[in-house]
Amino acid sequence: MTTPSSARRPRGAVPLLDRPLDRLIGKTTATQLAKQGITTPRGLLRLFPRRYDTWGDLTDLRTLKDREQATIQAQVVRAAARRTRSGRPPALMEATVTDGVTTMGLVMFGNPGQMHHHAEQLAPGTTVLLYGKVGLRHGRLQLASTRFQVLDELDDAEREALLARPMPIYPGTESLPSWLVGRAVRTILDQIGPADVPEPLPEPVRTTEHLVDAYTAYRWVHTPEDATQWREARRRLRHEEAFVLQAALVQRRVQHAAEHTAVAWPIPGEESLLADLDAALPYPLTAGQVRVGGQIADALNSTVPMQLLLQGDVGSGKTLVALRAMLQVVDAGGQAALLAPTEILAAQHRASLEALLGPLAHAGMLGGAQRATRVRLLTGSTPPAQRRQLLADLAAGEPTIVVGTHALLSQTVQIPFLGLVVVDEQHRFGVAQRDALRERGGVTDPATGAQRTPHLLVMTATPIPRTIAMTIFGDLDTAVLDELPGGRRPVATSLVPWAREPWVERIWKRAAEEVAAGGRVYVVCPRIDADDAAGADQEEPELPGALLDEGGELPQEAAPTRPPAAVVDWAQQLAAEPALAGVGVGTLTGRMSAAEKDAAMVDFISGRTPVLVCTTVVEVGVDVPSASMMVILDADRFGLSQLHQLRGRVGRGERESVCVAVTGVEVGSPAYHRLKAFGDISDGFKLAEADLELRSEGNVLGAAQSGRRSDLDLLRVSRDGALIARARKQAETVIAADPTLAEHRDLAAAIADRLDEEAGAYLERS
Repeated sequence: MTTPSSARRPRGAVPLLDRPLDRLIGKTTATQLAKQGITTPRGLLRLFPRRYDTWGDLTDLRTLKDREQATIQAQVVRAAARRTRSGRPPALMEATVTDGVTTMGLVMFGNPGQMHHHAEQLAPGTTVLLYGKVGLRHGRLQLASTRFQVLDELDDAEREALLARPMPIYPGTESLPSWLVGRAVRTILDQIGPADVPEPLPEPVRTTEHLVDAYTAYRWVHTPEDATQWREARRRLRHEEAFVLQAALVQRRVQHAAEHTAVAWPIPGEESLLADLDAALPYPLTAGQVRVGGQIADALNSTVPMQLLLQGDVGSGKTLVALRAMLQVVDAGGQAALLAPTEILAAQHRASLEALLGPLAHAGMLGGAQRATRVRLLTGSTPPAQRRQLLADLAAGEPTIVVGTHALLSQTVQIPFLGLVVVDEQHRFGVAQRDALRERGGVTDPATGAQRTPHLLVMTATPIPRTIAMTIFGDLDTAVLDELPGGRRPVATSLVPWAREPWVERIWKRAAEEVAAGGRVYVVCPRIDADDAAGADQEEPELPGALLDEGGELPQEAAPTRPPAAVVDWAQQLAAEPALAGVGVGTLTGRMSAAEKDAAMVDFISGRTPVLVCTTVVEVGVDVPSASMMVILDADRFGLSQLHQLRGRVGRGERESVCVAVTGVEVGSPAYHRLKAFGDISDGFKLAEADLELRSEGNVLGAAQSGRRSDLDLLRVSRDGALIARARKQAETVIAADPTLAEHRDLAAAIADRLDEEAGAYLERS
C-alpha cells in the first residue's frame, strides 16, 4: 500500500507545492510564470526542460527558425556598442556569434553605459548562452530582444562541476528566458524534501517498472548530473502521466458499472424484425459486421450497461451494425435513439435507416410489413404539432427508433423504455451531452438503488489509432470494422495547385463529363461567403491521367495570396464556367433552413443541380450513390480526418470516383506534407497514424476543458503505446482493489489535479 505524503503533513497545513508561487520565488518571476498558467510550485515543477545541452557544446545555428523564441549556446566573434541616431533608445549593442560554421547577429537596446558594459562582457572568443527572438535582417539570421549569460564567468570549481552536467533548456518567453525559469525551479527544489512531493505511483508499480520515486524524479529531471539521470527521471514521469490518465478512465468506468444497471435485451430469434432485415438485405454481411454484431448482441443481453466505441473507415457499414443493434431492443418492446450532430445528418440517418428497412419501417402504414417499426425524426426544425405527437408517442412507450439532434437532449423529451443510445460522430459531442440522453431513459431500481440506464454505442467514422483510442475513450470498450462491404470502390485522389491554371480548368471539364455520364459532383469550400471571418460552417462542429491532359509534380512556386474559397462566390463562378454550360449548380450550407437543405439535396440527387457547392455540412453521413466526384477547394484549410470524410462522400455507388484537392500551399510546408499524405493514403486507419505523426498530441488530444489543463507533458501516444497498455493493466489492478482510491490518496489527488469529468474523453476538436 502506498503511504500518501499528505498523511505526513500537519492537519490543515497547506502543502508547500500548493502555496502561492510569489511567496517562494519572488513576485516578478511569479508574475511572468502566471502568464503561462503556472501559479504554484507544483505547476512549476511540471514545466519540464525542452531539451538538455552540454556546457560548451555550441548550438547548430542552422536549426533555428524565423520568429521562434530560441535559447542557444554560441561563441562571440565581435561585439560593439554605439549611440543611436534618433536617441530613442539612446544606445545599442551589436554582436556576431558563431557555432563554428554559421554566424548570426544579435542586437540589444538600452542606455549607453549598459550597452558598453554588455559589449565588454561579450569579448571575442567568449562562450555565451543567448535567449531571444530569431528574425531575418537583410537575409541573415539575427537574434533580437536578446538576453544572455556568459558561461566563461564561472570559476574553476563551478566550471569543473558543470562541464559534465547536462544543461536544461526550458520553454521560455521574451521576459522569462530559459535560465531564469531554471533558477526559479532550483529555488523551489532547494525548499522541498521527499515528504513534500506526492507519490501517485503505487510502490508495486515502481518496483515492477524499476522507477525512481517522485521526489528523485523531479530533482533529476531539473538538475541532472548526467544524461542517465534525466532519462530515468523522464521515464518515471512519463509512466506516471500514463498511469494517472488510465487510472482516471478505469475509475470512471468502474464507478459507472457499480452505480448503474441496464435491461438485458434478449437476442432475437428467427421470427423477429432483425431476422426479417437480414433476410431482405441484397448483400451478405461482412465478416467484421458479423463479428462486431455478435459482440454487441451479447452486450445488449446483459444487465451490465454496454459502453462501446464502434469505429470503422468511411463506408465500412457502421450504420447497418447500429440498426441491427437497435432492432434487438425494438424486437423486445424497447426504444432506441440515434443522436446526430447536425440536422442534415439526422435527416440522412433517418433516410438511410428507412431505406435499409424498407417495408419494415412502415408500421401501421399501407404497404408496411406484418412485423414492422417506425423511424421517427426529432430536430429543432420539427413542426410543433408533429413534435407534440412524437413526444406523446415516445412517452407512451411506443417501440420505435428515434433519430435526432441536440433536440433529443431536451428535458421535455421522455423515452421511458429507452434501451439503446447510439451516438454518431462522438467528437461533435461532449461526455455530458452523450450522458444527458441516457438519463432520459434512466430510472432507479427500487431493489438495488442503482440507476437503470440504456446501453451506449458510440460511433465514429474518423478512424483512431489504437493508442489514441485507449487514451481518449478509456471508459469504453472498442470494436473495429476493418473491411469494406462489397461494391465500395477506392477513390482516386489528386492534388492540384492553384498556380497551374490549365489543371484547374481541367477540373471543371472533368466535372462536366461526370455529370454527362449521370454522376454528381460536390465542390467543398472552407467559407460560406467572403465576409465569413470564422471560415467555417456554423452548423458544424497528382491528378490521374484520366483527369489531366498533363501530369507532373506540384510546381515549386507558391501560388499568390488569395482569399479562401467561399460557397457564394464559387456558386456564381461555376454557374458562369464555360465547361459547365447548361449544368445546374446548387448550394448547401449550415446556415440554410431545414427545408432549404432538403430541397438542395433533392435537386442534387435528382440531377436538377448535379453540381453542389457546399461547406463541410456534407462531411459525414450524406449518402448519394450517384456522387462520383469530390472537389475540395483550399484543401489545406481542412484537417486530415475532415478531408478523408469528405472523400468518403463519393465512391458509394458503382461508378469509378475521383477526389481533387486544390491548394496553394508551398511545397515542403507542413500543410503540403499533410495533403501529400491525404493523396497517397486511402486507408483511414493508416491515414490516422500519419496524422498522428504529423501533429503533436496537444493537437490530437485537444485543448483544456472547463479551464483545466488536459494536455500531455511527456507522454506521446504515437511512441508510447506499449507503455499506455501496461499502465492500463496496472491501473485496472489498483482500481479493482481500491475503487474509491481511499488507500491511494496521492493518486486520487493527481487525478483531480489533471482531469475533470469532461477530460475523461479528450478528443481532437480540430
